[in-house]
Amino acid sequence: MSGHRTLTHDATTAGATTAVTATARAAVTAARAVADDDAWVTAARAARELGLKHTEFDLAVLLGRIRTAPGDGGGGRRVGRSEIERLRTRPGSPHALRESVRAVGTTEGAALMEVAKTRFSRLARLGLLVPVTFRLNRYRAVVWLYLAEELRLFAADYRNAPLLTGRMAEGLRSQVDTGVDLRPRNWRNRHLGFMLRRADDPWARAGAVASLLDPLRVSQALQDPYERSHLHRFRQPPPSHGAPGSPAAHLAEQLMTAQDPDEIAWLQADLTRLTEEARDHRPAPRPAPRTRGAARKTPHTPGRSRETPSRGLLGRWRRRDR
Repeated sequence: MSGHRTLTHDATTAGATTAVTATARAAVTAARAVADDDAWVTAARAARELGLKHTEFDLAVLLGRIRTAPGDGGGGRRVGRSEIERLRTRPGSPHALRESVRAVGTTEGAALMEVAKTRFSRLARLGLLVPVTFRLNRYRAVVWLYLAEELRLFAADYRNAPLLTGRMAEGLRSQVDTGVDLRPRNWRNRHLGFMLRRADDPWARAGAVASLLDPLRVSQALQDPYERSHLHRFRQPPPSHGAPGSPAAHLAEQLMTAQDPDEIAWLQADLTRLTEEARDHRPAPRPAPRTRGAARKTPHTPGRSRETPSRGLLGRWRRRDR
């Protein structure tokens, strides 16, 4: 009897210990989850803590000045606490970070470079000054924006002195007179670099290139409909300007789409190459192949034989012999 009581006591003690251990593990897991959540903040909160406007923060992320990670469950991107502390402890913070992403238009850019606005516009149209982003004014006209930091470096380079003063070279003037404008193309090329930097998958890299081509050009480069369908998931929309379907959004979509034949050919060649790399990494999903033995069975009708009637000449001979 005493032995029975001892066994019962030991079993009860073991069960209680197991329950306590399970509870402790659950508490540790919950604490780690809370700690993990506390280690990350939303993009909006990170922008506030870094003293940046929404547009400045987005540009800093595109330029790689702020490191982010995808949010859980497909949510927006998030920023680690350690990244915020790293930026806060840098010399000149937060002014230095804000100044590094300062984007200016033609008037302010010309003043920074100490040139006339007409000369600034010519240099930009010729592709010598590359826009970093754009906005649409109240008249839905495109206003190109340039990094102030890059404009100062361009003006400080002695090799660019002939472009800033005196009469512009005849070859450059003739290009401007013919209406050349490389600003949209240069912006697309730069924006492609932004998208590729954030692409963490071979299909995402192919999708970034496809984002600059209209569907017809994509279908010309990729003949396989299943690959085109899979690739569509990774296409990136143009920068948000207005509600979807609005004239402003339509204009942004036009700016995002390659126009020049040589630009289109270059992007199509890159799309083909990147899709081949993605295919080797992970083929696009396809419908499951139908098995050969999955033939349809003829429904049985009462009063009739289950035997499938013979057809052709052999069938006629058999029916004649019955």
